[in-house]
Amino acid sequence: MVKALLLENIHSLGSDLLRSAGIEVDTRSGALDEDELIDALAGVQVLGLRSKTQLTARVIENAPDLLAAGAFCIGTNQIDLAAAANAGVATFNAPFSNTRSVVELALAEIIALTRRLTEKDKSLHAGVWDKSANGAHEVRGRTLGIVGYGNIGTQLSVVAEALGMRVVFFDTAEKLALGNAKRMPSLNALLEESDVVTLHVDGREGNAGMFGARQFARMKEGAIFLNLSRGFLVDYDGLREEILAGRLAGAAVDVFGQEPKSQGDPFDSELRDLPNVILTPHVGGSTEEAQQDIGRFVAAKLRDYLENGATALSVNLPSLILDRPSDGAHRVAHLHHNVPGVLAHVNQALSDAGVNIESQVLSTSGSLGYVVTDIAGDLPRETLQQIEQMDATIRVRALSPDSGD
Repeated sequence: MVKALLLENIHSLGSDLLRSAGIEVDTRSGALDEDELIDALAGVQVLGLRSKTQLTARVIENAPDLLAAGAFCIGTNQIDLAAAANAGVATFNAPFSNTRSVVELALAEIIALTRRLTEKDKSLHAGVWDKSANGAHEVRGRTLGIVGYGNIGTQLSVVAEALGMRVVFFDTAEKLALGNAKRMPSLNALLEESDVVTLHVDGREGNAGMFGARQFARMKEGAIFLNLSRGFLVDYDGLREEILAGRLAGAAVDVFGQEPKSQGDPFDSELRDLPNVILTPHVGGSTEEAQQDIGRFVAAKLRDYLENGATALSVNLPSLILDRPSDGAHRVAHLHHNVPGVLAHVNQALSDAGVNIESQVLSTSGSLGYVVTDIAGDLPRETLQQIEQMDATIRVRALSPDSGD
């Protein structure tokens, strides 16, 4: 039986879907470190994780049974994608499922900080009646600067504009502006013009430390800063200084460079106990709706890869959209190094065995190739071994509608 290990409180819809496909599922609430993960992956073909567990090259090297990994979140920087691909571990994520949840949290925090609701709330809980409009503003007419105009940034742009905000954005890639949003020529130009700056960039290594003292100095006095993206993007010591000096009017942070592994673990940050600062425990996508969608979406991708070899929306393998093999057919899914002659060698091996090819599709991406061949009748074991032993082979799987691998 195929076994799956799901970590970090992945929604039960994900485990239910995998179990309905005949997969044995072990669920755990917390994250695992490298050594713990290596031990836990013995005999496991499918791994599901979120943002804290690190699927490193060392873990992959010591998990020979692993066939597929699912990041039940947007980001995949916690997974060594190249090492996974070179080991034949297909990796999937949920690039869209929690977009709305992050957008709504960002908007709620923008309004709360602009109205200084954090301070009003603390005063009343302390028994002090502070009925004053000092420092409180409407968001209507204020300029929102979005750094990173991807799935979250674009949706935030549309909803913020509907609230009457003026939207500007900066992205290193060419992006179509939605509504009346205006693309800025540089990050500095955005910072100098925005009343609110919010980060929505990905977790690639080159983005580490992208926002520090120089960027804070470029922001307008009295502006608000949000980071619901990645903790390692921002110098939080610098942000603390800006808040204490009164140059920035407030901040909201949902992600941190070092985060506790499990529910209830202690937390500390240089941003604690600052005025008009909202700290949330990496809950941007943590709504019931988002977690349900993520659990269902990623689990379905893992199931489809195991059952029929489909790699649509894989983040590290060439993409193939596939149906299940037809009745009586067998499928050979061959991941290989993208070098000349591979397809010819595969077909020659099948021809030598007298195997009739019913259909065949090939996709390549960079140094990888992925060919899926449906054949009539059974596949001789010695033919499969011949394909496995090709120099270019990374991983080959024989699939059928009834038996799986």
